[in-house]
Amino acid sequence: MTVNEQKIADELRRIAGEARPVDALAYASRAATGSSRRRRLSWSLAGLAVAAASVAGVLVVIPSAGGQDTAAKVIELPQNTPEQLRAVRECMPMGGPVHGMDGKQRIPEHGRAEDFRVLVEYRDAVGSTALVGSTAGFVFCTPQKYEAFAERAVFTYWGYKPPGDLAAGLSGSLTVDAYEVQTDSHGMRDDDQSGGSYRVVAGRVASGVRRVEIDWAGGQRTDAQVANGFFVGRVLGTTAPSPEGGVDASGKPTVLDNPPVTVTAYDAMGQVVEQEKDITFAWRGPAHRATPTS
Repeated sequence: MTVNEQKIADELRRIAGEARPVDALAYASRAATGSSRRRRLSWSLAGLAVAAASVAGVLVVIPSAGGQDTAAKVIELPQNTPEQLRAVRECMPMGGPVHGMDGKQRIPEHGRAEDFRVLVEYRDAVGSTALVGSTAGFVFCTPQKYEAFAERAVFTYWGYKPPGDLAAGLSGSLTVDAYEVQTDSHGMRDDDQSGGSYRVVAGRVASGVRRVEIDWAGGQRTDAQVANGFFVGRVLGTTAPSPEGGVDASGKPTVLDNPPVTVTAYDAMGQVVEQEKDITFAWRGPAHRATPTS
C-alpha cells in the first residue's frame, strides 16, 4: 500500500506551531484515516519519519515491535527568528559554548552558535534569561547592561553525558534540568554595581503540561514561562550571612541565598500532573539527587 506522506506532512506542519511538544504519531494516524487498518509497521514508521523530517520542533513517540514505547526523539529544533539568532550570537561571542573557567576558550565539540535555538525565554521588569539549546545540550543566555558582567555560555549535555539527546534523562511529565544563578546587570545601579543575581530553574515538560509553578521557598512562588516543551523561570536572589566567611561583589560578608525549590507541573484542567521537591542549587538533572541512606 502506498503511504500518503504528503497528507501526513500537512498534518504535522499544522501542529508544528503549537508551543508544546505533540504526539505526532496520533496526528499521522488521523491523517491516514480511511486507509486499511492492516497497515504494516515497516511502512507506517518509514512514512512518519519522512513526513516528520520537514517539521520543526515535533516530538515523535514511536512504538517498538514489542509494544513498548521508545523514548521521544526530537526530529528538528524550531528555527530562530533573526532577532533570536542575533541574541544567540551575542550570547556566544566566541562562536559557540566555552570553558566554564575561561570565557575565551571555545569547546568546538559542543557545537557552533548557529546550532542553538532559543527554546524558551523568561522576561520580567528588569531583563530576561533564555534556555538556549541544540539537539545535544543547552546553555543559559542572559543579556547584559554591562558587558563586564556577561555570563559564560557554558554547555550542559541533555542527560548530563555525551553525546546528549533531547530525550535523554526524561522523567515523566516534568524533568528539571538545572537550578543555578545568572547575573543580570540590568538589575544594578550605575553607582552600585552589586546585586543583580537571579536564581534560575529550567527543564523539559511533556505535551500535556500547560503551566509550571516554581516555589522558591520562603513563601515566594512564580509561574515559569513554558514553550516548545521547555520551561524556564527566574527570581531575584537575596543574600544570607556567609557561614564560611565569603564576601559578595561589594565586599560584604554575605552569599547568595539558594534554598531548595519545588517545581510543579499542571495540566489544562489545573490538576497537578507531576511535582519535583527538594531541587538543590547547582542541580543537574535527576542523577544529581542524593541517594537516600537507610
